[in-house]
Amino acid sequence: MLELTSTRSNPMVDPALAIWGWEIGVYLFVGGLVAGMMMISGYFLLTGRHRNVHCACYLLPGLSLAILSLGMFVLFLDLEHKPYVWRLYTTFEIASPMSWGSWILLLVYPALVANLLLALPPIGRWLPRARELSRRLRQRQGSARGIGIANMVLGGALGIYTGILLSALGARPLWSSAVLGPLFLASGLSSAAAFVHLISRDRDEREMLAKADNGFLVMELFFIALYLIGLLSSTRAHMEAARLLLGGPYTAVFWVFVVGLGIVVPLTLQPLATLHRIPHTPIAPLLVIAGGVILRFILVWAGQASSWHPL
Repeated sequence: MLELTSTRSNPMVDPALAIWGWEIGVYLFVGGLVAGMMMISGYFLLTGRHRNVHCACYLLPGLSLAILSLGMFVLFLDLEHKPYVWRLYTTFEIASPMSWGSWILLLVYPALVANLLLALPPIGRWLPRARELSRRLRQRQGSARGIGIANMVLGGALGIYTGILLSALGARPLWSSAVLGPLFLASGLSSAAAFVHLISRDRDEREMLAKADNGFLVMELFFIALYLIGLLSSTRAHMEAARLLLGGPYTAVFWVFVVGLGIVVPLTLQPLATLHRIPHTPIAPLLVIAGGVILRFILVWAGQASSWHPL
């Protein structure tokens, strides 16, 4: 499956391993963000918050479809053999993360469309067919619960897949860690909670998401610690790869922008805001989102620089 990816960004990279480039960083962040938004929207459906006309679940499905489609287009731009993308859907390779990801993405779209129809936005009300489907879904008992569960399950699968896509490439020791899947899922949930906190029109919902984001940030910090400990306690190649983030060329960006500004500062500001000691501002959510973006780019670039054999 990896022969679909491009090598144009770094001519020194082995073509069988190349997923280098800004497109992959964008795709990994977008996938994690949409995964988190699906899980949050699914949770709102399960808990009945969709009965509130100001619920963010009325905004999230449409935004998720648009953002995910943009991410898929960016990924398509990075593919070396674009006309053969359709071959991913002619088979299912159980040992291939790209095969799993392709089919997960195929299932994500119907789940998002069902969520969109359940909470039809104003523009959709001009379409008689969409209006009728929306009415039937709302009248069917248990439809909101079923759609909520589907969005949470598929969102979780999508979020973990974005990390497994890298960790499955064992030829790059920095990526050779099972912790990347949960780390990217926690980061995606954190970025999504921050994003929904920014766009939500309901005050109680913003409070709830800020509190949830504090938990997601603690989880992310925990998985980063596990990830680095795992590398440092493994082979010499893993230890050398870890040093790219611990004293190497990517150290300052990783610790200042990802850990410091992206996790520690929001973890300082958001609890104070939820305790009403300082007002809620966009600063902490924007820092969380920026930290999530930089995390993906740093791990993609640093991973490509790591190797089992010194040059």
